[in-house]
Amino acid sequence: MTRAAAEVRRRVGSLPPRARDVLLILCVLVAQLWPFLADFHPAGGPWHWWGYVVVVGSALPLLLRARFPVAVLLISLATTASYDLAEHVPSQPVWYAGLIAVHGVADRSGPRARVTMLVVTVGGSLLARSPETALRSTVMFVAAYALGRAAATSRSYTRALRERAARLERDRVVEAQRAAERERARIARDMHDILSHAVALMVVQAEAGPVVAVADPARVEGVFDTIADTGRDAMLQLRRILTVLSDDDGARTPRRTLADLPALAERACGPALRVTYAATGRPRPVAPDTEIAVFHIAQEAVTNIVKHSEAAHADIRLHWGQGTLVIEIEDDGRGGGPALPGTGHGLIGMRERTAASNGTMSAGPREDGAGFVVRAELPLARAADGERA
Repeated sequence: MTRAAAEVRRRVGSLPPRARDVLLILCVLVAQLWPFLADFHPAGGPWHWWGYVVVVGSALPLLLRARFPVAVLLISLATTASYDLAEHVPSQPVWYAGLIAVHGVADRSGPRARVTMLVVTVGGSLLARSPETALRSTVMFVAAYALGRAAATSRSYTRALRERAARLERDRVVEAQRAAERERARIARDMHDILSHAVALMVVQAEAGPVVAVADPARVEGVFDTIADTGRDAMLQLRRILTVLSDDDGARTPRRTLADLPALAERACGPALRVTYAATGRPRPVAPDTEIAVFHIAQEAVTNIVKHSEAAHADIRLHWGQGTLVIEIEDDGRGGGPALPGTGHGLIGMRERTAASNGTMSAGPREDGAGFVVRAELPLARAADGERA
């Protein structure tokens, strides 16, 4: 298609439907009236008025071809068939309106109407006076029918594509909303973990301050340093979360890593509680989500120990297995700390984080009843998959 033809098609396609129909009728009238204007009557007189009536009568109904395609075709066929009733008319067959009407029936009508009108049209063409005219008209009407079906198929396909695109866009919006809800829930859970852990440590250290001041005055400064460090760390983490919420171009998570576990154990230590950390096995690549989940599981478990267990000693143990990462937090307290009322999101939050990483978790009293154990096992396969991707 040349550039000029493409430009004409674009301009015609931009016209309103009624304007396109009027333009089409004008083109049909020009094509069908051309023999009346270009040829001279052999007898020297004017052409018979019936020829003009047939030309106009076959073209004007095309205005309604979209609403009444079958009726328009029948009118066009009837006027075309009556063309030869007058003697003094050009020999040019008046087929253009009929061809467009056949195209409209094939494009707009149902299967029964389409087949019926095709049989009527082709049957009428075969009744022409000369075999040459019958063959030519049959081929043209069948071609017009085929083009009409092609137009209908193309329009149906385009409509299906648009509906699919609209459906995908709706699904994308819904998924974006769900992702936003999940992100808000995750951030709320992180803020709970941060504040719960920090406040629990600060309260325990503050309550221990007077005792330490009497028993060992030299350690008072260390107690207040721990309170200040815990508060500053909580403020830093909250500031990171607020930065994520206000900056779309920033990192999506105020990320904690496994390297923060020793500091977590150190901050949890106090006059009445000693927390140790140990890691075994050979470190392997781990997915960021899994790494964050492990840290927050340990953080929530330590928070519950500080708030509820009255333990004197707790261990945080990290073990790198062949295909799994195991985090275990054990204390020697009352044995029911994390399950006591008032723990908020405690065990629920830990289980949710474990499940989100396709891991398993168990929590319960130790076998001797003197303490509580939280154990989570998370797969490392996601990290390997991410590296291959």
